[in-house]
Amino acid sequence: MSQLGKAVTDITQRARFPHLRQGKRSHPPLQAVPVTRALTASVIAALLLLIGFFVFVCGAGVRRPETNINVQRPADGALFVHRAIKYDVSPPLASAWASSNVSILPDCTDGACGSSPSASSDAPDLAPEQRPDEPIPPPTPPPVLSPAGIAVEQTSQGARPAVPLLESFDGLGAGFEGPQGTTNFRSPSDDSLAVGPDHIMQIVNSRIAIYSKRGKKYDKSGNVLYGAVTTKSLWTGFGGACEARNNGDAVVRYDQLAGRWLIVIPIFSRIGPDDFPGKSAVVPGEPAPAGQLAKTGQSSSPGAAVAPPANPPQPSPSQRGQRPPEKKEGVWAMCYAVSTGPDPLGTYYRYAFERTLFPDYPRPAVWTDGYYVPTSTGDDVIQKHVCIADRTKMLAGQPATEQCIVIDGVNFLNNADIDGQKLPPPGAPNLMMAAGGTQLKNIFDDDGIYFWKVHVDWDNPANTRANGPVKINVAPYHYLCNGQLTSCVSQPGTERRLDVQGDKIMQRLVYRKVGRHESIVAAHSVATQGGGGGVRWYEFRLDKKRNPVLYQQGTYAPGGFYRWMPSIAMDKKGDIGVGYSFGGVPNFPGQRFAAQQAGDPKGQLTLHETVLAQGEASQKNTLRWVDYATTAVDPSDDCTFWYVGDYLKDGDAGYRTKIGSFRLPNCKGGR
Repeated sequence: MSQLGKAVTDITQRARFPHLRQGKRSHPPLQAVPVTRALTASVIAALLLLIGFFVFVCGAGVRRPETNINVQRPADGALFVHRAIKYDVSPPLASAWASSNVSILPDCTDGACGSSPSASSDAPDLAPEQRPDEPIPPPTPPPVLSPAGIAVEQTSQGARPAVPLLESFDGLGAGFEGPQGTTNFRSPSDDSLAVGPDHIMQIVNSRIAIYSKRGKKYDKSGNVLYGAVTTKSLWTGFGGACEARNNGDAVVRYDQLAGRWLIVIPIFSRIGPDDFPGKSAVVPGEPAPAGQLAKTGQSSSPGAAVAPPANPPQPSPSQRGQRPPEKKEGVWAMCYAVSTGPDPLGTYYRYAFERTLFPDYPRPAVWTDGYYVPTSTGDDVIQKHVCIADRTKMLAGQPATEQCIVIDGVNFLNNADIDGQKLPPPGAPNLMMAAGGTQLKNIFDDDGIYFWKVHVDWDNPANTRANGPVKINVAPYHYLCNGQLTSCVSQPGTERRLDVQGDKIMQRLVYRKVGRHESIVAAHSVATQGGGGGVRWYEFRLDKKRNPVLYQQGTYAPGGFYRWMPSIAMDKKGDIGVGYSFGGVPNFPGQRFAAQQAGDPKGQLTLHETVLAQGEASQKNTLRWVDYATTAVDPSDDCTFWYVGDYLKDGDAGYRTKIGSFRLPNCKGGR
């Protein structure tokens, strides 16, 4: 950023919400736009001249939002820049909880679980068998499908033998016990999984567990080394909302390029100026007392913040399912933790960034120049935003910034996440994709996948941009059961049907360089001719202009049952593997895995599917099944796929998770 730009932002920015700042290594949030401080008329006039000159010098093509602090919907293309308002180095994660703690704690609570309408519908402080059942909505009627969409359906199993299941074990959920005990879990589960050289880390909603991985250090996979602990345990001693709020939707990634673990946790409940105790009667123009959160138009005082509040009081059972009134003032936050080495039980660099927009459904991706985290502003608005955190600075534990771009009128976003050690060219923009259609407008069909090229400039944020959307023509598709939060997958012995999250590309969007070509693979759930649902999957390859071009596509739908909630990846040979939920009467919901060997016929998953978890019971209390599952590739050999998803055993009142590994026979050896 130029010196003029620094002068402008330094003059116009002030930390209105210092609630996350504590200690010597704290910094006020830098919010480049919109302007958040009330200024006198003369100062405003001067600033307008400076800002006008700054935009002209640094790039007039960058769109900016309105400057009114009360604007609820920033303009499309608006850019926000935030400094980390607190960062430090944690104590070892293994020391966060004593091993003798075996108390059963509730999972995330109400607003801390996300924005979806039924996020607070069942009682988080009750065991699954004690929670009241939700009403059963009618099933979604089948759509009329396009012949061109039907033409890409694969209606029979692949002819090659099934992908070998190497290892499997139960993870977090019903029946889990670890050194720190067990816990109650709520639906839906958010199944996040990452794999390192010697460990496997799993996060489900607001709980973390770490397992052994067979290799040089351990002779067996699946031994519970740590957990179940709350996600906020990682922020013990950090202060502020990251330590105080135990939120769901936490996600873990393993940064293969750096050999580090990345954990991202959103703060879903607003942190307002009245959340902290302090002096109530303030003379106009007087700064807020030290340690107290400043109100609108009031300046803050330096110094450590007071102790953060606990989670808000929870409603009575009769009130659950009714979201409490949202505070009109305050901010949200995103908490990052980056391990200082390859050991997930060691120390972490921890960061807190204020967010001016609601940060739902984060999907972190590793790219060479940043950690890209797309999020949703909410289920009742058609707006998303992608934020990029300064990966280089965070890997070194240095002061870092986060740049956020508002993308209006789009579906859920995914950024390309690098697998393997072969990198894109220096300076290559990150590719971001979304499915078409708009569920809120009852548009459930499309024939395109849409992409943006996202470029971040850490020296001059005025150059940061997301160019797009650009349509990639694909076979027509219809959202499975018209999208998310609908009554879809039939189950034996109950009228309850399961949600499929059919409106979006599921995590992860994987970038892989194989030989001389660069590929991106993606998958989502679509309606099929047989009356069930299938996994629509794609491989795109980048052309000379770095535009993704459709290379192959298919809809995996053998037998007319339901296959949904996919997560896809590619190994170093170019083999494609995808895990997904499987069900539909007479089958209980479970988990399966299918694959294509590189060089096989396009659009076909040519290896017979493998059963990871055979369901033994129906989920009867809620339609919410899984909000996402995860497929990851083992960095030790760059061949082994790891996948996690939900199922129920006979007698279970709530879900359990199954973690398994697969490797295609033609992929062997090290990197």
